[in-house]
Amino acid sequence: MSITIVLQQMVIIFILIGIGMILYRRKIISEEGSKQISGLIINVTNPALLICSALDDGPKASLRELGIALIAYAAVFAVLIAVGFLLPYVLRAPKNLHYAYQMLTVFGNVGFIGIPLASAVIGSESLIFVSIFNLLFNLLIYTFGISLLQRAAAGQAHDSASSSAGQAKDGAVLSAEHAPKEAVLPAPNRLQKLVNAGTISAAVTIIFYLGNFPVPVILSSALSYTGRATTLLSMLVLGVSVAQMAPKDIFSHPKLYAFTLLRQILVPIGCMLLMRGVVDNKLILNTMLLMVAVPAANMPLMLAKQMDMETEAISQGIILTTVLSLVTVPLACLFLVP
Repeated sequence: MSITIVLQQMVIIFILIGIGMILYRRKIISEEGSKQISGLIINVTNPALLICSALDDGPKASLRELGIALIAYAAVFAVLIAVGFLLPYVLRAPKNLHYAYQMLTVFGNVGFIGIPLASAVIGSESLIFVSIFNLLFNLLIYTFGISLLQRAAAGQAHDSASSSAGQAKDGAVLSAEHAPKEAVLPAPNRLQKLVNAGTISAAVTIIFYLGNFPVPVILSSALSYTGRATTLLSMLVLGVSVAQMAPKDIFSHPKLYAFTLLRQILVPIGCMLLMRGVVDNKLILNTMLLMVAVPAANMPLMLAKQMDMETEAISQGIILTTVLSLVTVPLACLFLVP
């Protein structure tokens, strides 16, 4: 795989992000419009792009290969969880921000960026494995992710209640009146959250892929046109997010630079070297490398906001890892299996 192809794709992504920034600053896309586009991507275009991968007439992966991918990617997430608990100590991050670094470590942007990037760099045949990665992502974000955020929210609520002046949060003071709520999502609601567009589309993709069901051309074409909108819309949303933050808020945190170096270069390479010893399918390996190398996901930020938590550190991490991915993703992709 030529690194030039990866670099070209990242440059295209950043051009589209720049368009999103311009549209926001010219008031063509508003914050509310960005939220609506996000809903469109999550519920319509991303699922369509994934399902389209199951309808390709090209060579199909076997059930054994899908099983290997499932086990390998589950192992990768286990590694990410372990690394997520270790990195805050390595970086000497404030205790109250450990949860932010853990969420940024475990949950990469495998949807908004991962799906179109894998499709462009590796090819549509990789999307069945992207579906498996997305399925595991969605299962973890609503179990491990919410559990982690609940513990952090409880800690923030306790800290704010014990000090009327609030506690310093990575350079900013959180006042008692803005203290986070001790949000707890009941177990039944948490299980209901597992049934969402991401898990359903990933499951449907795998079922259609294995069943090889005939699909009318009209339906497959409609899905194809819809899925193609994913890349543009996803990058426009990211562009709006970048445009809302001042450069000093993004680029003035040395710990986040060190985090990005470790998380987006060393961790993907380490996972690739680890898995190459047990998996010999290069499509499974290359898809895994890309999914681990993508910048941090937006989902932890949205969940933290729902719990009224301090979200500045997560926002800064998402934006900085996205901006630096122009460099980090091509570097990590030097280890793609040719």
